[in-house]
Formats: sequence, structure tokens, C-alpha cells
Amino acid sequence: MKDVIFVDTSLEDLRAFPQIARQRTGFQIDTVQRGKDPSDWRPMHTIGAGVREIRIHAEGAFRVIYIAKFDDAVYVLHCFQKKTQKTRQADLDLAKARYQALMKMRNT
Repeated sequence: MKDVIFVDTSLEDLRAFPQIARQRTGFQIDTVQRGKDPSDWRPMHTIGAGVREIRIHAEGAFRVIYIAKFDDAVYVLHCFQKKTQKTRQADLDLAKARYQALMKMRNT
């Protein structure tokens, strides 16, 4: 099973979710750690190759952006509550910046 590495403030952001959303997120991340697809996800090609978004519906809409294409770990890039139909550009930009920093770190 792969390790989970929370990038920057993503763990603190996840801890701010309501309890039921945290539980469902934990189950979905465990599924990804075991090499399977979460139950509700979509690719996030605009952020980077291999990046996906888990969609959690519990007391609101919550999102977890991660990358699991590496053999060693699942990297959680960003966790946030989605309050509108369209994902805020600031959330996309933050996830993309964390993805780029991760790629730079892994290539050095």
C-alpha cells in the first residue's frame, strides 16, 4: 500500500471538513492507496498529468486534488470546500503551483 503525503496545508484543510466529509475522504484516499479508483472522481489535466479530483458530497461539496502516479506515494495537493458550481480559479492555481513544486522536487 502506498503512503499518503499531504502537500503544504492540505492536511490542515482536510481537518477543517465536517466529520462525515473527513470520514468519506479517508475511505476514498485509502482506496487510492490500494491502487483502485475512488468512487467519484475526475481527471484534472489542466493542473498536471495524472492529477485527479475526488468529489465528496456530505454536508456540502468537498474536493481533494491528488496525484497517485508514483510508485511510492499518493500526494494530496489540495483539499477544499466547493461553494459554487464552478471551481474557483484560486483553488486551481494553488493545486497547480503545488503540483509544479512537487515535480521540481522529484526531478532533483
